[in-house]
Formats: sequence, structure tokens, C-alpha cells
Amino acid sequence: MKQNYYVTKHGSAWAVKGEGNKRSSSVHPTQGAAIQAGKPLAKQAGGELRIQGQNGQFREAYSYGSDPFPPKG
Repeated sequence: MKQNYYVTKHGSAWAVKGEGNKRSSSVHPTQGAAIQAGKPLAKQAGGELRIQGQNGQFREAYSYGSDPFPPKG
């Protein structure tokens, strides 16, 4: 089963959190450090790493699942 991870603002720091989890997997001083920590988790889980910007909106995602190429539709 795929597990998605999110990089979100956590006070003055940045957290990596698994989808549906109450607790963060890890907390980092910078967004870049959180992204680097989240990539291997998402890759191992075959899911996505979604990045939240300073404004609270998700700005990008890294997909590590088996997405079909070219996409259907």
C-alpha cells in the first residue's frame, strides 16, 4: 500500500509527516532539510512527497509510485 508524505510548516521549523499519522516523522530547521529527509521515505513507500509553501498551499510533489506513462485519458 502506498504511503504519501507531506512537508509542512511546524511552528518555526518544517516537519515531514506521513498521511494519516498524528505525529511527525521528523522535524527540521529548514524546508530543504525536510524535503531531503522526506524523499527517501516516500520513495521507499512508493508514494508521493508533497511540499507545502510558506503560504500554506501545496506547491509541488515528487511521485515515486508506478504511475503509467503516458497517462491515461
